[in-house]
Amino acid sequence: MRFILLLCCVSVLTAKAFGQQKMGHGTSLFNGKDLTGWETYLDRPDQNNKDQAPLGLNNDPNKVFSVVIEDGEPAIRISGETFGAVSTLESFGNYHLQLQFKWGKQKWAPKLDQPRDSGLLFHSVGDYGSSFLWKKSFEFQVQEGDCGDYWGVMDVLAEAEAFKNEQGKYVYKKGAERITFRDKTPNGRTCLKGLDNELKSGEWNTVDLYCFGGTAVHMINGKINMVLTNTRHMVNGKEEPLVRGQIQIQSEGAEVFYRNLTVEPITLNMLPKGI
Repeated sequence: MRFILLLCCVSVLTAKAFGQQKMGHGTSLFNGKDLTGWETYLDRPDQNNKDQAPLGLNNDPNKVFSVVIEDGEPAIRISGETFGAVSTLESFGNYHLQLQFKWGKQKWAPKLDQPRDSGLLFHSVGDYGSSFLWKKSFEFQVQEGDCGDYWGVMDVLAEAEAFKNEQGKYVYKKGAERITFRDKTPNGRTCLKGLDNELKSGEWNTVDLYCFGGTAVHMINGKINMVLTNTRHMVNGKEEPLVRGQIQIQSEGAEVFYRNLTVEPITLNMLPKGI
């Protein structure tokens, strides 16, 4: 009986640590009604006017972030009109995040002639707008044609097996040389995805992000296209592990919808096979 009670207590504590409402294979991060459990941060309304002040935390007069019904289901709509992010209030480590996204039709300056862009930032720590709009984090790129690319946001480091393509850009490939990526170094802060598995614009794509310890696995529509290892950041001039933080979703000049956002705790043996 004591063992059963202990298991029940652990289950309750785990559910509380991973959000609001248990749904399907994970805990829902989105209640389908409003942005409870999230916060918003918006930059200056005009990206070309550096004299403007950022709109800041939870100040969204133009409803850049809203809840709508899209294709018969509740979704978080990000208009893209102003650069910023909607972020979980909670921080997460050792988890599997799954969500679906699809592109809308609207685009905004200064990205009218560029691919539609958003982004999933994980292990986010620090302050908004300290030296960069978004918090220090690792980016699972969500951009037309580039879904699954890796970008380092601010002073973070990660490693990936990669090779240089004909354009001199690093591309993820299992079994290739292990490269350390960091901004303002010869290798830079970007590694391109190993394969393109994104559906055409207007269709719902499924994103899976697995994080355990210093490993992060990017998946688009069921296929792995990036594996990061040894995720860390600089703290007072020294490298320290960065394996936990908030989840941010970017607003970056394009309309995009997100739905079915769930997160579940994982153990090492729950990482995708073959990484």
